[in-house]
Amino acid sequence: MCKKVLITGGIRSGKTGLAEQRAMQAGPAVFYVATATAGDDEMAARIERHRRLRPDDWGLVEEPLRLGEVLSDFRKQPCEPPLLLIDCMSLWLSNLLFAGGEVFSEEKALFLREVSDYPGDLVVVTNEVGLGTIGMDALTRRFADELGWMNQALAERCDEVVMSVAGLPLTLKGPAPA
Repeated sequence: MCKKVLITGGIRSGKTGLAEQRAMQAGPAVFYVATATAGDDEMAARIERHRRLRPDDWGLVEEPLRLGEVLSDFRKQPCEPPLLLIDCMSLWLSNLLFAGGEVFSEEKALFLREVSDYPGDLVVVTNEVGLGTIGMDALTRRFADELGWMNQALAERCDEVVMSVAGLPLTLKGPAPA
C-alpha cells in the first residue's frame, strides 16, 4: 500500500530534514520535487545548500508551478512510481499567486487530483499558517488563507500528517512513529 505523508510546521522547524529522513527510510527510488526559484543570492545559496545535503542517488525535478503535471508524468511511467518528496507547498503557492488567477485555480485543482491518484509514496512539506504574525496587506492575508486551505485539503488526502516542532515529530494523523 502506498503512503502519503504531509509534514507541516513553522519556519526552520525541521520539516525538510524530517521529510528527507522519511524518504530515506522508504527505499532507493526517490525523486525530490523542488518548488523554489532563486530570485536572489540568499535564496540561491539556500537552494545550493539543499542540493549538497541530498543523497546523490535521488532524482531531482525543479518545478515552480506545474506540480500536478509532475505527478501525472510519474504516474504514467511504465515502471513502479518512485517516492516523491515535494518541498514545499508555501513556495509553490506563492509562485501560483504571482502567476495569476486562472493558473492558480487550474494548477491547484490538478495538483490535488493528482495527489489523490498518485499510485506511489508521497512526502509533502508545507509551512503551517497561523504560527506567526499575519501581514496587514491583502496579498499576505490571501496567501495565509490559501495555504491554510491547501494544507487542510492535503491533510484530508494524506494517510499521515506530522507536525515538526523544534525538529521533533508530532503525529497529528496516522500511526505514531515507533
